[in-house]
Amino acid sequence: MQSVFAYGRIFSRAVANGIYTVSTGGGQQTSSSSSTSSSSETSFVSTRPTATSSNRKKLRFLTAVSGFPKNRTLEKVKPGKFGDDAYFVVKHAKGDVIGVADGVGGWRAWGIDPGEFSHSLMRVSERLVLTGSYNPSQPAAIIARAYYELLENKSHILGSSTACVVVLSGDAGHLYSANIGDSGFLIMRNGSVVHRSQEQQHYFNTPFQLSLPPPGTGAQVLSDGPESAETREFLVKEGDMLMVATDGVFDNLPDSMILKEMAKVQGSTDLLLLQQAANSIAQQARKLAFDEEYMSPFARNARENGINAIGGKPDDITVVLATITV
Repeated sequence: MQSVFAYGRIFSRAVANGIYTVSTGGGQQTSSSSSTSSSSETSFVSTRPTATSSNRKKLRFLTAVSGFPKNRTLEKVKPGKFGDDAYFVVKHAKGDVIGVADGVGGWRAWGIDPGEFSHSLMRVSERLVLTGSYNPSQPAAIIARAYYELLENKSHILGSSTACVVVLSGDAGHLYSANIGDSGFLIMRNGSVVHRSQEQQHYFNTPFQLSLPPPGTGAQVLSDGPESAETREFLVKEGDMLMVATDGVFDNLPDSMILKEMAKVQGSTDLLLLQQAANSIAQQARKLAFDEEYMSPFARNARENGINAIGGKPDDITVVLATITV
């Protein structure tokens, strides 16, 4: 995502050559970072709270994360972020939670790191969930509390970001979502999309976004409040597949390509297979993002808005793929 202003975002080209993957099953998260130009691999393991044991079966997320920073050669990939994108996955007794955010790249022109705001927004959201300070049926409140905490932070973290948070209330089998901007999610059942978030756009290529602008610049910067989040609630069942992703995926892959990869692991609880599917989606999005002859979903949308465009849209890419299981 490039612009903080009301006249939209710009196209950019860059070289990305790395992938970062995370598989999450049970209460343990395992991650690895690798480069396509090297066989070396680094891994880390962290322990996170899990749901309390119960005789009652609860639905839960079995997740794998994959993605690319757009400017992979310029930075070291860190857990929880790909370039200006950020994400978190938490398992909790109240319900499993997935969040993604996409920082607005246009802040670089102001000398501001676009990834700091999105990463901070997700880290605060993650902390609220880890401590149980949330209501599973109100994911928009998670985003709002995190945003207002940053607003009141004395360190003055500046920037803008989209945000999407999805909560699975396992006992009830309900999935609750809140989405601001053009990150989002889709649910696949029996090979078809049964639920999907809707992009929120002021106009083409200018999504809704939470913002913390420098003092005196508020009138020049797009800023949507947390209350603008689109919220949804629906029932899910064992075997459903969920993908939560940033626009680097949706702008470069049509639903047919995404569903083809998800269908390969429909209902699977094999973490290796799930990770391979997440990697494949991220890799395809990354490859097509830099294909200047490809008629991407982004280019099609541009043409529908009177812009003669062709090619993919280079961007940070984040994919969180989850099987809903017991």
